Amino acid sequence: MQVFHHISSLREALAAERRAGKRIGFVPTMGNLHNAHLELVKIAQKNCDVVVTSIFVNPLQFGLNEDWDKYPRTLAADTVKLESVNCDYLFCPDEKEIYPNGMAEQTRVIVPTMTDVLCGASRPGHFEGVTTVVTKLFNIVQPDEAVFGVKDFQQLAVIRRMVEDLCIPIKITAGEIFRETDGLAMSSRNGFITADERPRVAVLNRTLNGIKQHIEQGRRDFIVLIDEARSQIEAAGFRVDYINICNSRTLEMAAHDDREITILGAMFTQGARLIDNVSVVLGR
Repeated sequence: MQVFHHISSLREALAAERRAGKRIGFVPTMGNLHNAHLELVKIAQKNCDVVVTSIFVNPLQFGLNEDWDKYPRTLAADTVKLESVNCDYLFCPDEKEIYPNGMAEQTRVIVPTMTDVLCGASRPGHFEGVTTVVTKLFNIVQPDEAVFGVKDFQQLAVIRRMVEDLCIPIKITAGEIFRETDGLAMSSRNGFITADERPRVAVLNRTLNGIKQHIEQGRRDFIVLIDEARSQIEAAGFRVDYINICNSRTLEMAAHDDREITILGAMFTQGARLIDNVSVVLGR
């Protein structure tokens, strides 16, 4: 695996791959890699000739009092993991490389409406930071295909809308959620869960799946279902950020006749904010 810290040298290497007719895949990450990240790399490898993974802890997407300072930086271990799955290129720039004019003067990319709800309501400015850095990374790597995990469902939906709206010629592929044996979605923030909390955190996934089952059985009293779910999570000892039942494409509150529905939830442990989602496609 070749490792690059600078845009110019990465572009030079990838230009040679393009001249050779290679299809380029891209997996953007913030590092602290786990098996779910590696599965995204494997998806890109199936569809592309060469794969680039980026590691950049993007300060622009962290708000005040969020965990940017304590976000795990594990580059040495991440490099070993990427080498173990035969990733071709690793791009790990520093902040000055990505924001040469400083973040205050950085041109921003904004996807309206979809970023004001769910995680966007709890983390103002977060998605502006995500869409800005992803656009920059897309312009740097210029991949044919980029792979994102479904666990960050809102992020995936926002990036798909951004690519569509800005006519960016990149195929966006979704990688399924990878889970621990109890159903907890794999996440870089799971390391912040305390030993006392760990046996209880799977309540988020169980509760969302419970809503899915009720919807499949015909219930459409979405507000009641949400209230019931909040009570279940609070009874397990966690503070709910949100539970929402949404149209899978628009992220608006689901209508009774929507066929593609995603149930999204977020809750707080003592040291982490955990998110999860489950989707359902209903018959006519």
